[in-house]
Parts: sequence; structure tokens; C-alpha cells
Amino acid sequence: MNTTQHGQPGTFPNPGPQTPGPGMTDRQATSWAAAAGIAAVGTGVALGELAAGLVSPSLSPVTAVGGAVIDAVPPGVKEWAIALFGTADKVALLGGMGLLIAALAALSGIVELRRGFAGVAIIAVFGVVGLAAVLGRTELTANAVPVPLLAAAVGMVLLRWLVRRLREWRTEAGPPAARLPAGPPPAGPGTAAQPPSRRRFFHALGGTAAVAVVAGLLATTFRGAAAAVSELRSKLVLPAPESPAPPVPAGAEVRLDGVGPLVTPNKDFYRIDTALRVPVVDPAQWTLKVTGLVEKEVSLDFAALLAKPLVERHATIACVSNEVGGDLIGNARWLGWPVRELLALAGPKDGADMVLSRSADGWTAGTPLEVLTDNRDALLAIGMNGEPLPLEHGFPVRLIVPGLYGYVSATKWVTELKVTRFADDVGYWTPRGWSERGPVKTSSRIDVPRDGRSVSAGTVAFGGVAWAQHTGIGRVELRINGGAWQPAELAPGISKDTWYQWKLAVPLTPGQYEVQVRATDLNGVAQVEDRAPVAPSGATGFHTVRVDVKS
Repeated sequence: MNTTQHGQPGTFPNPGPQTPGPGMTDRQATSWAAAAGIAAVGTGVALGELAAGLVSPSLSPVTAVGGAVIDAVPPGVKEWAIALFGTADKVALLGGMGLLIAALAALSGIVELRRGFAGVAIIAVFGVVGLAAVLGRTELTANAVPVPLLAAAVGMVLLRWLVRRLREWRTEAGPPAARLPAGPPPAGPGTAAQPPSRRRFFHALGGTAAVAVVAGLLATTFRGAAAAVSELRSKLVLPAPESPAPPVPAGAEVRLDGVGPLVTPNKDFYRIDTALRVPVVDPAQWTLKVTGLVEKEVSLDFAALLAKPLVERHATIACVSNEVGGDLIGNARWLGWPVRELLALAGPKDGADMVLSRSADGWTAGTPLEVLTDNRDALLAIGMNGEPLPLEHGFPVRLIVPGLYGYVSATKWVTELKVTRFADDVGYWTPRGWSERGPVKTSSRIDVPRDGRSVSAGTVAFGGVAWAQHTGIGRVELRINGGAWQPAELAPGISKDTWYQWKLAVPLTPGQYEVQVRATDLNGVAQVEDRAPVAPSGATGFHTVRVDVKS
């Protein structure tokens, strides 16, 4: 006769409580895929903001998109947001953007799991939107352009990696069992053995999240300081110059397609410096000290500088690394106080022949004392093309010295002028193989037609720029296929401290042509024909383009 007692014939052992097997349900896979998407995109965004804080403090993908949203919404929506959130309206906007990004990031993880590369495509759209927003902002600089692409690339790579780990886990775990077989659980009471792929996924997910948190904290620190100073900069009203810039002469701009503007917009102005992170200097905390071989040390704060009799001048500055025909050169309208007046207050001592200027980040430049005390417009500049200096270009104060390459003169974020001697001190680049004094060399460039371009037979218009800062350009000539030099039409320069534009129309029949340009300064000295590299004192040689003339 059968009984129900344990161990008696005809009975079954009690299976105990039902325990789920180690498999993965679709809901679990979807949840972890969403988490992977959030971690991947969050890391990309955080690293993008950190990169922007290092190289483009005025503009980042998040601030660009936020600015574009603010510009696009109707006035009624803006008024509603201000009425609802008050001064926290921008915080609310950023919070809303964060929630939207998180939702789309989760979606990217889910669709990536279900259909490979679909989630990556969503992140690619993120990158395109960020790039479009960055390109549309007035604060745009060249350094800001690759940042949204970098952020998107990081997110795409991480998403593929995390989802691959998740798929390995799901495959190894298999579908969930309804209940475990009778007997002791394989990994202890009430538990199920977990596959190694599960551990690998969680390590990957946790590591990615940790990187996102660290990058986010660093980005918040950098960009918070930059945002505060950018806000101060945006509210700064520059004083009117006591000596305004002379008007630009009629005809100074040749207005030839392919030749850039006579005055370089701030967003297009080249940037070369050693700062891995753009120094963020609060103008209220800024001071400039004059030290060294002086009768008395002088200290100047920003408010005192604004109160000085300021002058405004156009000046072209160039980097010593500018190759023949290169674009590491720009012309702007600068507002500032003459350095010679500050040095006169300190009284340089006999024997001094150099001023070692120091940046807020410790970078130094050695400038001949004579060029800072002669009649040229060497300035402690606070303004650029009618607005405060951009952060990337030295806000709140930088040096501008016509006639010298930037590595010996154009100190950004300047905080100290040490009057000294070349025999006693050196700037940053001199011990690294560059020349001591760095006068700009007379040079010229063909901007149109570009090298290698094809043009139609007939009259071909050539044009470009030439410069000999603080000396001035007297003549520009073109030579075609090694023939005689032909004088170009030289536009009047703004001053001898700026570049000059030129143009020349030449009748050309079908064929291949090699065209060279040379400039001669106002002292009658022609630019050097022999080719030389940029080191140690600036490149020389005639800029040459090859043009294919088609019938």
C-alpha cells in the first residue's frame, strides 16, 4: 500500500521551493541593454564635455545644442519657462536635455541588442546633431569642431562592446528554466550557478559607468569655471578707445572669390599655444606685475587697465610654425593699452634688453625690450574685433606685438612682465631650438586659384595676401612657368602692421602652369627665395601653385 511519508515505497521527494534557473528573460536582456546604452552614451557625452573643457571652453556640444534650443523656441515658450523656473530656467533646460539623452541612449542600447548597428546609428545621429549645433554658434572655433564627433565615436564603440558582452551572457545563460531539477542547488542553497560571461558584462558595464562619472566630475569642474568666466566676459562692456583705429582705406579688400576677408573673424582666427586646457582667468582676480630690472615694481589689475587711455589698432600676427603658403596668420582689430606706457611706470634699468612675459599657465616668451618701448603699437590687448578677447585667445588680457612671431611676443593670459636680459633668461621655445628674437619674415601667399585646381582658359584671376609686419609691403609680383615677374595690383594696406591683399588677372591658354608669388617690403627688400623650414626662425621661399588650364 502506498503512503505519503518520505522514504516509503511509492513516494516522491519534496522538491522544495521553486528557484529560477540561470537563464535570461527577454525583459532582463532589454533592461540590461538599456543600461548599456545609457552607460555608453553617458561616457561619450562626459568625455566630450571634458575635451571641450580642455580645448574649447567657450563652446561644447551640450552648450551648443542647448543654445540652439533656446534660439529655436518661440518667445512665448521662453517666457513660460522663465515664469515657471525663474533664474533656474537654464538648469531646467539642461535637466530636460539630460533626461531626453538618457531616454534615447536607453533606446539605442535596446535596438542595438535586437538589430546590430541600429543603436550605433542613433548615436551617429547624436553626433551629427551636436556637430550641426556647434557649427551654428557664433563662439565657434576650429578646436570645437571635432569634439561632438569624438563624443559620438566613443559612445558608438562602447555600445558595440557592451552589447557584445551582453549577447555572450544571454547565449551562455540560455532561456530561463521554470524550476531547477530535484536535488541540491548547484551554487548553494536558493541560488543558481551564473556563467562567466555575466561577470564580464558587469565588469564592462561598471567600468564604463565609472569612467563616465570621473569624466563628468572633471568636465563639471572645468566647464563650470569656464562657464562662469564666459558669463562675465559676455557681460563685459569694453570702454571706448581714446585713440580709435584709423578707418580701413577704400579698396583695401580686393573682394575676389577665394581670398579671405581683410579682417579675420574671431571664430576663424588661428590658435596655436601649449595649453592642454585653456586657462580660465576671472578678470576680477587678474593682476599683471612688472618685475625684474626696474626702478620700481608695478602691479596692475583689470579695473585699472580698463580705466587707462586705450588705443585701437589693426595688426596682423603670425605663428613661426606657419609654412610657406600656410594659414597660421590672421589680422584683427585689437583694443588695449600700449605696453611702453606700463614699462615707463616701472622704469627699466640700464643693461636690460629683454622682457620675459609669463602666462597664467606658466608659458613664457622673451621679447626684445626695444620693440616694447618704441613707437609701434605693442598692446596689452583686452579686445578683439570689437568684443572682449575670446577665452581661447587670452581673455582677459594678452600681448600683441607687431613685427614679431607669436612665440616671442604674443603671450595669452599674461600675468607678469619681467624686465631682464637675454643673457640671463630664456622664453619657453628658445631652449627648444628656436631663435632668440623671432622677427617676422616678409612673405606672400596665393589664395586663388588653389594649388592643383583646374580653371577655364581665358583670363584667370590670381589673388592673395602679403605681409611684412611693422615694415609694410611695397610690391607684389607673380611669375608664371619661370618667366618674367609681373606686377600685381596691390591694395592699400590698413597700416604697415597688417597684411595687404593683392590680385592679378592673367590671360592663359590651355596647359599646365606653375605660378609663384613674391613680395617686396617698403624698404625695397624682397622676400627670400631659398626654401627654409619653419625652425629655427620661420619659413622662407616663394609660395608656388600649379594650375591646370582647361579649354
